[in-house]
Amino acid sequence: MAQAPKVQLPDTPAAYDRDLERIEVELLLEAVYRHYGFDFRSYAYSSLKRRVWKRIHQEGLNTITQLADRVLHDPAMMEKLLLDLSINVTAMFRDPGFYAAFREKVVPALRTYPFIRIWHAGCSTGEEVFSMAILLEEEGLYDRARIYATDINEVVLQRARAGIFPLDKMQEYTQNYLKAGGRRSFSEYYTALYDGALFNAALTRNVVFSQHNLVTDGSFSEFNVIVCRNVMIYFDRKLQNRVHGLFYESLGRFGALALGNKETLRFTEFEDRYEVVDAREKIYRRLA
Repeated sequence: MAQAPKVQLPDTPAAYDRDLERIEVELLLEAVYRHYGFDFRSYAYSSLKRRVWKRIHQEGLNTITQLADRVLHDPAMMEKLLLDLSINVTAMFRDPGFYAAFREKVVPALRTYPFIRIWHAGCSTGEEVFSMAILLEEEGLYDRARIYATDINEVVLQRARAGIFPLDKMQEYTQNYLKAGGRRSFSEYYTALYDGALFNAALTRNVVFSQHNLVTDGSFSEFNVIVCRNVMIYFDRKLQNRVHGLFYESLGRFGALALGNKETLRFTEFEDRYEVVDAREKIYRRLA
């Protein structure tokens, strides 16, 4: 999951009491957790608060409490809020330098495994999952790989499964692909379909899309690679450490962990349990 581009979000209305606002936000998040099971209570408060106000304005409401009432009694409103809070920003071969580094510094180790298990956590609408599938296909590794693509949000997972992305993005994605070391014509991987690009179904033959909540769910397998890029920048320090513990538990010995370019293992309790594979692209290898 580069860092998400800055989105202009509404802040607290000038006349709104800041202490009351914090209470209302905490009550809203507690209600969401207890009624729906989605836990945003440890997300970075300032970003989360602005996204709550965005939904309030779009629904023509006046207070956070009004939104909480709608969310509790209308599952469709919860779906809207979930899309707001889960922050789905992605692109194919996003940060091309990461994929170039992955080809050069991670793929050689993957060649030594008889079977490769990759967890793409926080996969959003799937563009980066398809990117990884293409990379593995070109490296001759895809037939012995399985990618587990997970996200908290079932709506975005449905989009990922469909494998249809905006046609007007293909020029940008082609440039990303070439910078990432792509070896074919990018257009070989998709078919133009009205205003969409339908990617080859063969690219998902070894992909399992599944709902998983990094905040509350545990490890579900052992992996050779975990990719979680630009997801934890929205978590507070305590939650970041919790997720790093989950990843460490889920990685096999010498497994690779890939973070976003604004994320780091420094100052976490797991820093000394990895070696740096690529400092710029935030790729690490578990030591033991």
